[in-house]
Amino acid sequence: MIYNRIEEVSSQIKFFFRDSKYKQVREVIWFIVITAVIHFSYRFWAMHFQYWPIQAWMGSIRNFMAATVFEQSTWVNQHILGLNLTRTDHVMYFSNGSGIAINDSCSGDKQILQFALLLLIFPGSRKRKLWFIPMGMIFIHITNIIRVALMSLVSVWQPEWTKPVHDNVLRGFFYIVIFGLWLWFVKANRK
Repeated sequence: MIYNRIEEVSSQIKFFFRDSKYKQVREVIWFIVITAVIHFSYRFWAMHFQYWPIQAWMGSIRNFMAATVFEQSTWVNQHILGLNLTRTDHVMYFSNGSGIAINDSCSGDKQILQFALLLLIFPGSRKRKLWFIPMGMIFIHITNIIRVALMSLVSVWQPEWTKPVHDNVLRGFFYIVIFGLWLWFVKANRK
């Protein structure tokens, strides 16, 4: 009886992986698996190996990207959103006394690396990957600037919501954008 049930489940799993009508579901599952593996591998590499063997290079990249995000988001806050702020050493202070700091963990390097590795791993045209990966990296950087601008608005309007919005909403925002870019890539490869 148990053997028959195991064989039935095994047959259903094989059917799922072979039937073409489940291809899109399988692709989404692969997206989730690949993204999760890259996410946790990156965190493990950062926390336990401090980016070994390229610590100096990663430190420089992360500092450069954080400084770039700080400068560009400060410009957006002042010139597009019209926020009154003062700035010191990668911290924006707003007129209500709240502030946000941009450090190397705000650089977006992990998300950019996740996106690039995802597309390199995922099947698709190499020619399309050559232009799609750099375009997606730029799009993710712009997303990061938008994320900081949204954090700034939250910090000005509802400062007590800053941490929950940062931790629970805007971190997920990156993954929605990465998923959208990946979906665009997959659909473009079907044509």
